[in-house]
Amino acid sequence: MGQSTQALIRRQIDEARASLRRGRETLHRKGPGKVLFWAVALALGLVSGAAAVGFRNGILWLQGLLYRTPDVNHIHSHAGTLPWWMLLGIPICGGLAVGLILDRFTPDGRVRLVADVIEGAALHNGRVEKRAGIASALASLITLSSGGSSGREGPVVHLAAVLASWVSDRMQADPIAGRTLLGCAVAAAVSASFNAPIAGTLFALEVVLRHYAVSAFAPIAIASVAGTVVSRLAFGDVQEFALAPQTMLSFYVELPAFVLLGLLCGLVAVALMRALFLGDDWASHMQERLQMRRWQRPVVAGALLGLLALVFPHVIGVGVETTAAALRAELGLRQAVLLAVVKVIAVVITMAGRMGGGVFSPALMVGALTGLAFGHVATDLVPSYSGTGELYALAGFGAVAAAVLGAPISTTLIVFELTGDWKTGLAVLVAVALSTALASRLVHRSYFLTQLENRGVRLAAGPQAYLLTKYSAAIIMRAKDGPRAAPEDRCLEMMAEGVMLAPEATLEVALPLFERDGHGFIPVVGRDETGQQTDLLGALFYVDALRAYSRALAETAAEEHG
Repeated sequence: MGQSTQALIRRQIDEARASLRRGRETLHRKGPGKVLFWAVALALGLVSGAAAVGFRNGILWLQGLLYRTPDVNHIHSHAGTLPWWMLLGIPICGGLAVGLILDRFTPDGRVRLVADVIEGAALHNGRVEKRAGIASALASLITLSSGGSSGREGPVVHLAAVLASWVSDRMQADPIAGRTLLGCAVAAAVSASFNAPIAGTLFALEVVLRHYAVSAFAPIAIASVAGTVVSRLAFGDVQEFALAPQTMLSFYVELPAFVLLGLLCGLVAVALMRALFLGDDWASHMQERLQMRRWQRPVVAGALLGLLALVFPHVIGVGVETTAAALRAELGLRQAVLLAVVKVIAVVITMAGRMGGGVFSPALMVGALTGLAFGHVATDLVPSYSGTGELYALAGFGAVAAAVLGAPISTTLIVFELTGDWKTGLAVLVAVALSTALASRLVHRSYFLTQLENRGVRLAAGPQAYLLTKYSAAIIMRAKDGPRAAPEDRCLEMMAEGVMLAPEATLEVALPLFERDGHGFIPVVGRDETGQQTDLLGALFYVDALRAYSRALAETAAEEHG
């Protein structure tokens, strides 16, 4: 009896293992089209939502501990009661901690944020760096808790992407499934951060995946709702910002004012983005010139932020208190303009100092201040046909952020879900549309895509451009001793003429050579550590390069329209 029982248990265990194996194979083969995949999306949404909530609570706890306040949403009011050495010393210590973490756990001392998630979706089969990603999340948490002037959404998005990458690796997910899981995690993180399930779903599709495939929509929506449920269980079903009830358009004749506001916000967004890029370039130049170590750069930024906070404590952290005051029109014209300029300076210092944090919350704050300042002018010039200052602040709130993110649809919905005020949609849509249209002509569509463009990753032009960088000669070439190999004597002749490719050369490099010289193949030559050529490895054939490129385009089109 005992042996038969053991055999029965062993058989049940074997059947369970076989069932799990079949489930994994189904996920690997069918991906987003299976209900089982939706269950994984639900679980990933819950975990990503919990990570976003935990990150936010971590900031609240650590910031309250460092600045000795129980209510960090009013930290700039509390900061005026603190001694100067605390306002100066806390950001310096935070910068030191951030510098040491990033220097130890990242190869380049740079925080991983939304741009890296977009790159992972496009070029790395839905995967991002895990070790550097976890270090970046910790660095951003310290930055936002110790006086850094940035946002929490970027770090949360990348942290969720790390979780998705781990799940994809365990499932051995194919590229399409990996990207969908990445979208699920991002949607849940954004939804949990803003209590905005619709906007979270569209943010993942619009910004990260950059397509609206039906096959990806269902699992991403499920994960987004799961993230929102986690957030509401933790913080309640409340809006982030409460507006006065009279924020209505007075007359349709006021719409031209929102057209002008949209154009102004587009220019402000471009100024913010260019200031961030110029600040990073200047800081890198000074770091090289002064021979500073990587960990010292955030320390210097922390010192500058501390000095700025002595006069303007509004720059500390995310800026919820100032943003809410702008949306309630509690600031005057001069104060709104001054705080907008100071916030831009603080964000530039934070990001150029490689401290951590995202740009979405700062863009919302700058947008609200810009809209309020414009509203003061508009309502003073034409008081009989003007709405309230809160309405202009709300429109600017969304318009600057939409232009910075390059995400007009999801940003508009985030504004609605943050405020719970759907009556002002017309004004917000007009301002968002104009700001995004103008800004996209002056930068590479968004802050994130311009970041990638500056690193040589050209995603703004679409898959027909960035897919060329995804395939290297080493992947596609025919080995010199393989079937249908190129004639070795002809390869040696071409090498003597200087016609050759390195193994890491991409199709972006190879295809123009084929078109220029008309060769049917080009030798692929290895190089040693000094860069000198070594042995012939094989040859890249023109027909193979075109076939790989055509297959990649077809797969991308099938995913986007699936």
